[in-house]
Amino acid sequence: MESVSGKAGISVVTQEQQSAGTAQTSGSQRLVAIPGEQGIASGMWAGTFRVQPGGRTGIHHHGAQETVVYVLAGESLVRWGERGEHSATVRAGDFVHVPAWVVHQEINPSATETFEWVVVRSTPDPIVVNLADSVWD
Repeated sequence: MESVSGKAGISVVTQEQQSAGTAQTSGSQRLVAIPGEQGIASGMWAGTFRVQPGGRTGIHHHGAQETVVYVLAGESLVRWGERGEHSATVRAGDFVHVPAWVVHQEINPSATETFEWVVVRSTPDPIVVNLADSVWD
């Protein structure tokens, strides 16, 4: 991490400094950039999120955190609701807002392409509450 003149200022977290040492959900990989272990004082969490071709995440929510996503690459079917009854397809270039406590799941319909998101959350501590697959039965 670099900062301006050794004083509090702009911080840069390189790709190599991002860490998988954050809360995870089955079927995906999150890499944390901010705040992570970089010692950045921030009121937000930021990182990337990937799901491999044909993959799907477990059903989960992020507690009191609101989430804003920018779809960097690929396509994803996002399901949400009490029984997963709502869905939307998001593609590279789209933004997604996930309100606090909304139960959801991401599905990669592609057989060949990983989807990748840039994720920003409204609190600095990662909140991931993984639910049983049977929650939508």
